[in-house]
Amino acid sequence: MSEAPWLVVPAAGRGRRMGADRPKQYLSLHGRPVLAHTLARLHQAFPAARLCLCLEADDRHFDPAWVPFADWRRVPGGAERVDSVINALDAIAGDAGEHDLVLVHDVARPCVTVDDLARLHAVLADDPVGGLLATPVADTMKRDDGAGRVSATESRAGLWHALTPQGFRYGLLRRALGEALARGLAVTDEASAVEALGQAPRLVAGRRDNLKITHPEDLALAALVLAAQAASPSITEEST
Repeated sequence: MSEAPWLVVPAAGRGRRMGADRPKQYLSLHGRPVLAHTLARLHQAFPAARLCLCLEADDRHFDPAWVPFADWRRVPGGAERVDSVINALDAIAGDAGEHDLVLVHDVARPCVTVDDLARLHAVLADDPVGGLLATPVADTMKRDDGAGRVSATESRAGLWHALTPQGFRYGLLRRALGEALARGLAVTDEASAVEALGQAPRLVAGRRDNLKITHPEDLALAALVLAAQAASPSITEEST
């Protein structure tokens, strides 16, 4: 496997849909903040990685003790996820090489497995573009009519749910995000910005339990997933 990647973890969101008294990355999950679980899982897979953690300047909940990486830096978060990622890329401009692999991972995805992380890294090690963890769509897909009724049933053939991490070469990702913002494009993830340059990111099949904590019920689901994973040591033990 190639050199340890750069890791970018945007963690400046407020998670308003959770309806909690603090951002979702600081909600308790098995007695520890979601953020701590996510960083621990990334560290299991990439102990030598260099981390950029994007936080709000006035974040009063963060504790540096939750960061297990020896090489890490705190980066100001932006108004949107894409702004945070750009801030991180700017912060490492003097250290990152044009072709260094940068993995961007949602702080609210604490259940990603070490095996998926290692496999993504291995697949992207020699890929000139990059790619992302994703899962094929399994449900029937409906398109609404804008008034709460079904207007059509869409074929799910070839459709995937985009997950994270998403990994791309430093130079390509920085250019893709910069150009997307300059053109006023909606950047929902890193892959969409790279696609806008005419590139085709690699889809790497990942586990469906790599869920994103967005709504209140997701926290309970994440707790169940972590408990199930803990009962299967091969899922969480270091494999790189």
